Amino acid sequence: MPLKVPEIKALCFDVDGTLSNTDDLYAQKVSKFFPRLLIKDPAHAARRFVMWIESPGNALLGLADSLHLDDEMVAFINWLSRHRRLSSKKFLLVPGVDEMLKQLHGRYPMAIVSARDEMGTMRFLEQFDLARYFDAIVTGLSAKYTKPYPDPVLLAAQKMNVPPENCLMIGDTTVDIRAGKSAGAQTLGVLCGFGEEPELRRFGADEIVEDTTKLWEILTADGRS
Repeated sequence: MPLKVPEIKALCFDVDGTLSNTDDLYAQKVSKFFPRLLIKDPAHAARRFVMWIESPGNALLGLADSLHLDDEMVAFINWLSRHRRLSSKKFLLVPGVDEMLKQLHGRYPMAIVSARDEMGTMRFLEQFDLARYFDAIVTGLSAKYTKPYPDPVLLAAQKMNVPPENCLMIGDTTVDIRAGKSAGAQTLGVLCGFGEEPELRRFGADEIVEDTTKLWEILTADGRS
């Protein structure tokens, strides 16, 4: 169903594939190694492969969604967050996200709700000086359970002092949509990351947009914001 924009009082953002972009140049290079006879869309397959490599937590949570192994996968993600080495690779920002956050700042309380560990999340935010825009930062180990459980969204809503039903969860995967819906929030799926429109719709995204920056157009339509 369409978003009920007047009811949105706070915004919750995923990181990987929502604020942080995939390295398209890297994906372009990788696509050359995908056999054209076996893979219908090598560019698309390469992009998904790069996303898996760069953000294993999100990728594994997406896999768990399809296999109904949430509890087991969440336990593994928690272990992975504690033990995997921090990559030295620089993050990329979804084009236009920094300007969008600047415009939204002060209009809505905003939170990060990420499956990443705290160190990786803060490295991303600090690289682009984005932490100043957020009232709460919830990472993979902040709550008892991570996405797709509602706990991180509920914790973010509590930190922002906004009822969960007045929050909008913005993310690119089914785990973001599930977490938002189970917390009672509205959900916005974005297509600039891991997820694809059919699966996001299947899990109940209230609205789907091409990329995260389209959120500004939704919130400011008809002079609402």
